[in-house]
Amino acid sequence: MDGIIFDIKRFAVHDGPGIRTTVFFKGCPLHCRWCHNPESIAPQPECFRKVFRLNDHEFTENEMIGYTITSQDLFAELQKEQIFMDESGGGITFSGGEPLYQPAFLLEMLQLCRAAGIHTAIDTSFFSSWQVISQMIEFTDLFLIDLKLMDNREHEKQTGVPNKLIVENIRKLADMHRPFRIRIPMIPGITATKENVEESISFLKELEKPAVAIDLLPFHNSAKHKYKRMLLGNHFEYAPSMTKDEAAGFKSQFESAGFTVKIGG
Repeated sequence: MDGIIFDIKRFAVHDGPGIRTTVFFKGCPLHCRWCHNPESIAPQPECFRKVFRLNDHEFTENEMIGYTITSQDLFAELQKEQIFMDESGGGITFSGGEPLYQPAFLLEMLQLCRAAGIHTAIDTSFFSSWQVISQMIEFTDLFLIDLKLMDNREHEKQTGVPNKLIVENIRKLADMHRPFRIRIPMIPGITATKENVEESISFLKELEKPAVAIDLLPFHNSAKHKYKRMLLGNHFEYAPSMTKDEAAGFKSQFESAGFTVKIGG
């Protein structure tokens, strides 16, 4: 089966336990205003005209982002690091974009990993039908779920989609007692507010099975150069990165509610 990916990150240590290989799927149904991988949103491969400047000279070149690959070819590539995964308690993480956006391809990759005894994780917005998610559960060892905004209208304003489906899916997964981590992108003035954190805590404490841990992902403005090179509009071009003290304050807020919290993935 064919799928479309745009990157493979080897020796990743922030996308689940141990040393991992992370596969970035092309395509995402969300359009988060702060997205650090804007080239991942469109589902098809696309050509960007990159602009470089050196002194007073400007240079351009075309870059194709995304390519089609078969599940067998991708799995053969991923197996090259299996010894490091096995020795470190790591595995393979499917990210994006949104991996659930290519469900048949994702399911086949998960099944190949399971047959080889490789630990699997899905890094996901969880904005998908439960029918799709339920197919993945048997073959997924850990879900890394983004929880961005609890206010439904604000979530739709900032990401392009409401959060009702995401919240319902998290509840269903918790009811099944499946392991998951919650990842919250801490965007100053948007997700990183006292109100949103309090609402997030209230929701997470009500779940049948608590999250394994909470990962707070502080906003950093490192993607601004990518937006500029690819001639993309950037809502956060001049936004400052979150400071360590700011992140620590939100961490304390979650820890006071009894959660295990990590800053970063």
